[in-house]
Amino acid sequence: MLDKILATKQEELTALTLPEAVKVQHYSLYDALKNSHRSVGLIAEVKKASPSKGVICEDFEPTSIAKGYEEGGADAISVLTDVSYFQGHRDYLTAVKQTVQLPILRKDFIIDELQIEESVRIGADAILLIVGTVPIDQLKSLYDKAYDKGLECLVEVHAVEELAELLETFTPKIIGVNNRNLKTFETSLEQTKIMSKLVPEGSLFVSESGIHTRADIDYVKEQGAAGVLVGEALMRAETPQRGIDTLFGGEAVETTS
Repeated sequence: MLDKILATKQEELTALTLPEAVKVQHYSLYDALKNSHRSVGLIAEVKKASPSKGVICEDFEPTSIAKGYEEGGADAISVLTDVSYFQGHRDYLTAVKQTVQLPILRKDFIIDELQIEESVRIGADAILLIVGTVPIDQLKSLYDKAYDKGLECLVEVHAVEELAELLETFTPKIIGVNNRNLKTFETSLEQTKIMSKLVPEGSLFVSESGIHTRADIDYVKEQGAAGVLVGEALMRAETPQRGIDTLFGGEAVETTS
């Protein structure tokens, strides 16, 4: 599936046009997760569909969902912008960014510098970079270009070998371990347990996918995760706020005076 998605992305790049830049207030994803008032930082995902699950949310209103996440105490929001496989759109990200006062992560398959410029123009605070989508030296170039442009990066790995290859080349500020195998689309939180031992102390560690319950939150926290990225569990909830409350088991959110 990943190879198919990347082939489609290459085709889309040939027709990609850049929008006018939007003026927005920027927020740091790293700081938001690092300074979360929850037991772990929460990146709540705005996600209509996926290749493995099909349509997750029929009544899909990105700004309403994002506002609910903000009111529910999310630390950051991830917005799917891939059109062909996730039924996302870059306009969703801009609309969400203009609605909430939280860092916004663009979740897509970023394989070209043109997409980095696009991400800047649509108002993203951070982008997802996935090890294995491009050669590791090219990924490092994209990472550097993003930071030069004022974007942070969540660098995602799916296997021990990918993490080893990544760390041989550079050490990202934020490392995400995806508990979903992109070849089989099966998920297991054992991924987080196995990979956590290899994530450098200096990197902020985010566990992604397969997180549905308070027990899952507690488990990945025990493995050293400082943040989680959750999509389906929240998108299927009665309301975004109730989804977050259920996920964290009614955990009280501390506030600073």
